[in-house]
Amino acid sequence: MQDQSANARVEWQTATITGVVRQTARVSSFFFAPSVPFVYTAGQHVDVRLSAPDGYQTQRSYSIASTPDSGATIELAIERLDDGEVSTFFHDVAQIGDEIELRGPIGGHFIWTVADGGPILLVGGGSGVVPLVSMLRHRKARNSTIPALLLYSARSWDELIFRDELLALAESENNFDLALALTRDPVARANHYTRRIDAFIVTETLARLPAPPKQTFVCGSNAFVTTAADALVAAGIPAGSIRVERYGV
Repeated sequence: MQDQSANARVEWQTATITGVVRQTARVSSFFFAPSVPFVYTAGQHVDVRLSAPDGYQTQRSYSIASTPDSGATIELAIERLDDGEVSTFFHDVAQIGDEIELRGPIGGHFIWTVADGGPILLVGGGSGVVPLVSMLRHRKARNSTIPALLLYSARSWDELIFRDELLALAESENNFDLALALTRDPVARANHYTRRIDAFIVTETLARLPAPPKQTFVCGSNAFVTTAADALVAAGIPAGSIRVERYGV
């Protein structure tokens, strides 16, 4: 039974768009109701496939933003890429009630649950914050007080995905801290930075945790992940405790 269930989880199925919420000028959250609901872990992703009448197909992987504790609905935060076939379809064509093909959950390395303990350090660049938000939402849903810190890099204040939710979480949630690194925004804010993540920022951020992180999760572009991971290792974080997920090139 376990093997059959595992195989069934990753088969293609239809999912209905049930809602759309704008997050930034280029990112919107799309909510899906899978025809066959599945259980997932914070940090996992799904594949989305589009099929044209002439048989042409294209697909894209998206991290799940929702928490496993929120029910059967799956939230994907999709960034519009001008040359992206799938993202432009969602932003320009897709409507509530439409059905798409989806399979998942996928991924067993870049995952976290409250049972794994902490402290945890989360480092995200741009849309790489999405699976990290899933982890934080899971932590909140379980009323966990495990120390957690999110170091989030984006170009500007207005491009921070889930900005208001994260700010509210930092103000109200016990043992959660937020550090922002805005690369094109000259407006300085307390405990945040106005440049790209570097070794100094990583070292200073680590000092805000009550103890060294048990696990560190880094997600973003290839260049971002490489820079952040190198800075973490230079700051004394064991490479074996760092898990990475890379987007694009």
